[in-house]
Amino acid sequence: MKILLLADEESRYLWDYYRPGMLSGYDLILAAGDLKASYLSFIVTMANRPLLYVHGNHDGSYAQRPPEGCECIDGRIVKINGLRILGLGGSYAYNNGPHQYTERQMRRRIRKLRFQLWRHGGVDIVLSHAPVAGYGDMDDPAHRGFECYRELIEKYKPALWVHGHVHKRYGAKFERERTIGSTRLVNACERYEVEI
Repeated sequence: MKILLLADEESRYLWDYYRPGMLSGYDLILAAGDLKASYLSFIVTMANRPLLYVHGNHDGSYAQRPPEGCECIDGRIVKINGLRILGLGGSYAYNNGPHQYTERQMRRRIRKLRFQLWRHGGVDIVLSHAPVAGYGDMDDPAHRGFECYRELIEKYKPALWVHGHVHKRYGAKFERERTIGSTRLVNACERYEVEI
């Protein structure tokens, strides 16, 4: 399955310079937050493929105008072509904005998913906005990752963890891919492509 990953920055290549057929090779699109609703609506329309998303810390406007034709999977598991995909939107709490959580609050959100995880027999892909603590996050309060994500990886061993939140332009230490055990971690900033 060929998956297009999106996060944080609208891709000029896909939006401003779009040509018919550019998105036809993808089976699924995963958006890890902080993208304009109109951009996601455009992408799903042009691709004619499922587009699943989670909220980023700057997606407060989705409450009034969510992306059309897209499915929010924040706080739940969906199954697409046999793949079990879990959504965990939001970032570490730093200014009381929307979609921000303390470590304790995120841990509680994950605990509420235990029954779904048991019923589905685990998870293949996790789509989050924030990264895993110590794996692609930063030292400032706004861009910290969550410790409880590591525990989720250790217990369920998803094949792929997709996140955003840390942009390429934030510094030379940006790494697109990392691993924890058998789990592949991918920063979806702007756009990236994976096969699973």
